[in-house]
Amino acid sequence: MSSPVLVRPAVRGATALRGGGTWRPTPYQFFGFLFWLVMSLAYWRVPLCCDAGQHAAVVERLKDDLLHPRHPMADLPGAGSPYYSPFALAQGVAARLTGLGGWEVLRLTGPLNLLVLLTGIGRFVRVLTPRPWAPVLALGAMTLLWGVERAWWSGYLNLMSMTGNLAYPSAFAIGLAFWAWALTGARTRGAGAVRCAGARTWGAGAVRCAGPGGPRPLSGYAALGALYGLILLVHPITAVAAALGAVALVAGWQRRWGPAAAGRWALTGAVALLTAACWPYFDVFALAGDGSVDAMHRRLYLDLGGQFGLALLGLPVLWLRARRTSWRDPLVLMFVLDCLVVAYGWVSGHYTYGRILGLTLVPLQFAAAVELAAPRPWPVWRRLLGGATAAGACAAFLTVHAGAVVPAGFERPPDWPSYAWAARYVGPGEVVITDGYHAVHAIAGYGPNLAAPAWPDASLDEGERLRRVADVRAYLDPGSTRAERAAVVRRYHARWLLLTPRQRVPEEAVVVAWSRRTGEVLARIGG
Repeated sequence: MSSPVLVRPAVRGATALRGGGTWRPTPYQFFGFLFWLVMSLAYWRVPLCCDAGQHAAVVERLKDDLLHPRHPMADLPGAGSPYYSPFALAQGVAARLTGLGGWEVLRLTGPLNLLVLLTGIGRFVRVLTPRPWAPVLALGAMTLLWGVERAWWSGYLNLMSMTGNLAYPSAFAIGLAFWAWALTGARTRGAGAVRCAGARTWGAGAVRCAGPGGPRPLSGYAALGALYGLILLVHPITAVAAALGAVALVAGWQRRWGPAAAGRWALTGAVALLTAACWPYFDVFALAGDGSVDAMHRRLYLDLGGQFGLALLGLPVLWLRARRTSWRDPLVLMFVLDCLVVAYGWVSGHYTYGRILGLTLVPLQFAAAVELAAPRPWPVWRRLLGGATAAGACAAFLTVHAGAVVPAGFERPPDWPSYAWAARYVGPGEVVITDGYHAVHAIAGYGPNLAAPAWPDASLDEGERLRRVADVRAYLDPGSTRAERAAVVRRYHARWLLLTPRQRVPEEAVVVAWSRRTGEVLARIGG
C-alpha cells in the first residue's frame, strides 16, 4: 500500500522561515468549542434531576467498594447490576481518588461526555463528506431538529435535554458510537479507493491525499471491536443503534467482499462480544430477555409527531441520496434499520427499543446537514430545503429549547429540589422510607439506601422490589397501626422517614429537619 502524500504549496518570505502558515481553526473547531462552553455552563446552571440520583448513587456505591459494590439504591448485594459498567467504574475511581461525592462527579462528567460527543460528531461527519461546514450544520440539526414538544429522556441529546442528560452513560455511549461509526466508515470507504478530497489542510493549504487502499492491520479491526464492546457494556440499548449503524456502513460502503474482508469484520464482531462477555460485574447478554422496564418505556411511542416531526425535513434528502447512489447509502440504510427496530419494539411490546428513537433521527438530521453544506450556487429545491430547515430550527428553539441557554423568558429545564438538607442527618448506607417522587429518585445519590428502590434492576428480583414498594405504601397508609409500621421498620432495618407535606408524622417518629422549599419532613424511626 502506498504511503499518503503530503502536498505543500510553495511558501515565501516570513512564512517560509516558520515552515508554513499559521494554524487556523476549522469552522467546526470554532463553533464546537463555543457550543461546548455554552452547554457546559448551561449544564452547571441547572439542578441535576430525574435519573441523576440513580447515577450519583452508583458512584457512591463504587466509591465505597470498587470490587463488590452494593445495590445502587437498597441495602442489598449489587452483583449483576448493569449500572456497574466501565463508565461507572471510572467515575467510582475518580470519586475515590478525589474524595468527591456522586453528585460532584456527575457535575464534572457532563462536560467530559460532551467533549467525547462533539469530537465523535466531527469525525463521523468528515467521513460522510469533506465539506467544512457540514459538521457545524450537523451539530445544529442534531440538537434542534426534533419537534415542537419537549422530548426528554436518557439518550435524547437535543439542546434542552442536554442540560440534564450530559452526565448519563447514554451520552458517553452515543459519543463513542459516533467515534465507532467514523472508524468503521473510514475502513469501509477507504478500502480499495483513491481519495484526494482536499478536506484537511496544514499551514497555507496543504492537502493530504490517500493513495490506493489495501488491507488494514487486523489490530485496527480488533480495537474497533473492543470499542463496540465497550459501548455495549456502557449502555446496551445505545449499542443496538451503534450496531445497526455499523451494519449500514459496512453494507453500504464495503465494495470488495471476499474471505479476507469477511474475516476482518467477523473479527470486529467477535472481539466486541468477547469484550462484553469478559466484564465481571454483570452479564450484559442476560439483559436481552429482561422485560421489567418495558412498561415504563411505552410512553416513548406517544406523540411521535410532536416530539420528532421536524426531523422529517431530512426525509426528502434521504430519498435523494438513495436516487443518486443506491439504497445502499449508509444513512439511508441506517434510518431504515433503526425504524424497523423501533417498529419491532411497538409491535412486540418490548417498548425499551423505543429508546433508540433519538439516534433514529441522526440519519435524517445529518443528511440534511450534508446537503446544506454544499457550495453555492444552490438549485431552487436546495434553497427551499434550507429555508424550511432554518424555519424548523427557529421554531424548535423558540418553542422548546431556548430555555436551556436563555436565562429568562422561556420555559426552563426541570428545577428539582436538593436533598442535601436531609443527607446531613442520614448516614451513608442507612435506610430511608419514602415515596415522594423527587425523594425516591434523588436521596440515594447522597449515600443513603431506600427501603423500596425506584427503578427495576437486574440485581434485585422485580417481584421483591414490588413487595418492598407495597410495604412502603402500607407503612405510609394513614390507617396503618404502630405494630404494622414497626414490622416494616424491622424488616428493612429502616432508620429514617422522609415525608411529603400531605403525609402525617407517625407517633413513634421524631422530627429532625424539614425543607423550607418543599415542606418535606425528615424524621427518625427505629433503633
